[in-house]
Amino acid sequence: MGLTTYRRKRDFDVTAEPAGTSQPKAKTKAARFVIQKHDATRLHYDFRLEMEGVLKSWAIPKGLPWAQAEKHLAVEVEDHPIEYGDFEGIIPEGQYGGGTVMLWDRGTYEVTHADSPLAGLRAGKFHVILHGKKAQGEWAMIRIRPQGDKNQWLLMKTGGSVKPLSSKRDDESVKTGRTMKQIAAQADAEWQSNRVEQQSTGSEFKSRIRAAIKRKTAGVAEPSRSVSDKKEAGSLLQLPKAKAQFIEPMKPRLVEQLPAGGNRSYELKFDGIRALAVKSSGRRVQLISRNEKELNKRFPEIAAACEEIAAEQFVIDGEVVAVDEEGRSSFQLLQRGELDAQDAPLLFYAFDLLQMNGRSLLSLPLTERKQLLGAMLPKTSNAIRFSGELPGEPQTLLEEVKRRGLEGLIGKQRDSVYEPGRRSGAWIKIKCVNEQEFVIGGYTPPAGSRKFFGALLVGYYDRKRLLFAGKVGTGFDAKSLAELYQKMRSEKAEACPFADLPSKQNGQWVQGITPGEMRRCTWVKPKFVCQIKFAEWTRDLKLRQPVFLGLREDKAAREVVRENGSAGA
Repeated sequence: MGLTTYRRKRDFDVTAEPAGTSQPKAKTKAARFVIQKHDATRLHYDFRLEMEGVLKSWAIPKGLPWAQAEKHLAVEVEDHPIEYGDFEGIIPEGQYGGGTVMLWDRGTYEVTHADSPLAGLRAGKFHVILHGKKAQGEWAMIRIRPQGDKNQWLLMKTGGSVKPLSSKRDDESVKTGRTMKQIAAQADAEWQSNRVEQQSTGSEFKSRIRAAIKRKTAGVAEPSRSVSDKKEAGSLLQLPKAKAQFIEPMKPRLVEQLPAGGNRSYELKFDGIRALAVKSSGRRVQLISRNEKELNKRFPEIAAACEEIAAEQFVIDGEVVAVDEEGRSSFQLLQRGELDAQDAPLLFYAFDLLQMNGRSLLSLPLTERKQLLGAMLPKTSNAIRFSGELPGEPQTLLEEVKRRGLEGLIGKQRDSVYEPGRRSGAWIKIKCVNEQEFVIGGYTPPAGSRKFFGALLVGYYDRKRLLFAGKVGTGFDAKSLAELYQKMRSEKAEACPFADLPSKQNGQWVQGITPGEMRRCTWVKPKFVCQIKFAEWTRDLKLRQPVFLGLREDKAAREVVRENGSAGA
């Protein structure tokens, strides 16, 4: 990368930041590292390793992990000049990176299991042994997924746990012994930059809330502002108190065509995993699926990115998705990425705010919840996106969604409250592809060159009865076949779980499942839920041209019913 990007962002006729001098790329002495504690828009740590005459740099929101196997997100940023590693002081507010900078640690480092630091960097995985005044031990750097023009890494503690620093030691400069507050107060080294970084929307919103509370306490009338601003500032003060905890997600009702009239906003329907981001005071963000399973280990980079959200407490409703080269969400790509560790970009699309800073927002209209949500989300996050209203006429939007091969649309009444767990019709969904969850009830023996099994036998619940929907024999690769087979083997059942097998329709056995073939099938306890894409439902309610997309762990089998709707209607 070099210093090209670093220099392009700065006007050195204005800023006192170093442009950087030429440094030899090969050094005989040990390479240096520095860690700077940086209280800008949000507090984070800048981790820098000397390589190729520059400081390769990462922003680490939560600092170094100390416990064995603990992982923290590290976002790769532009290279910095070697001279940058000695800076401690103030970057003025309103300037690029404005805030307090402490030289938190420095020393030397070495890499293991790599020919050189640069070789490890290019390979996307290397171990560093730090010999600093604070950080001493081994850590691993692992590149995960690219997000936009930045690479995201995981910084993981290896080589054994070490004792975390005390709060006093953490707030002490290795250069001057000063605290962050003392550095800010003395302001002895201000760097100017011509790039103005606007205050984040989240910071502006929090400032308005604090100002409104102060005026309310002091009995001072508010200055004239827009109605929306007044609602933002005043609504939290009047809402009921609530803990930041799991709330059963509200559900959209499937419809066959766009309804006439209605005060609805429309946004994209995503093909991912529904998740709540829950943050309590003093605790890390928890990602929780709609059936209350924790997803932090599955999506650590999303959980880490949510730490950047500008609120002490919150419950945000959204969806974790993997996107293809065209930016389309794909559940199959999400599944494949987890199986094969492919670099499919992961995103968290946030679309509703249910709790904020100790107050329940469930009774607020959708438009107000959306306004508050948009204000608190980070503007420059590579992993978090705001799912806002799509402009345009609904029918035009639907045609464009179909043309682009997207999932569909979600329509929401603008004045609707949030109804946990309900499918009231205030939210609707229109699908442009036929895809839904099914329960696995068994599998057929393999044929030809295929190993493990031939086809899945899937169904759905009608009240308490599991009804057969068809055989699914495509969409697998060797790895998914093996993994799924091992899971199903551990949950074998003695009897067929489908209430309607075997049966005949018009003199034909359903989907070719004759009593003889049933004796060769292996039955499975109806516990596994899978995602299936298909062409259409037949008249006898069987799947035509079904394709396996992946397993779902975010929905209980008993919740799987046949969705009454027709994609493309």
